[in-house]
Amino acid sequence: MAKAKKITKKELDSIKNVQQKTNAILLDVGYLETQKAGLIAAHVEASKELQVIKSGLEEKYGQVNIDLKDGSYTAIEAPAVEEVKEMEVVK
Repeated sequence: MAKAKKITKKELDSIKNVQQKTNAILLDVGYLETQKAGLIAAHVEASKELQVIKSGLEEKYGQVNIDLKDGSYTAIEAPAVEEVKEMEVVK
């Protein structure tokens, strides 16, 4: 039986070292993707909660801008609507 050909121990160790680094990086990426998915879901829930609060405030105070520093608010004035005159067709 022929003797198996081998790379040097130093070469094998360097390959193993880089492979371990690669595996660790991929594991970290997977963990971060899982965290990202959780954070996106939490953001969606917080946005829904904020919308419920905003709807309640709008029902109570009307359309207002609220200063988050002190809670004061000012009414949002609706833009003036100009009457649109009928256009006539010119031949």
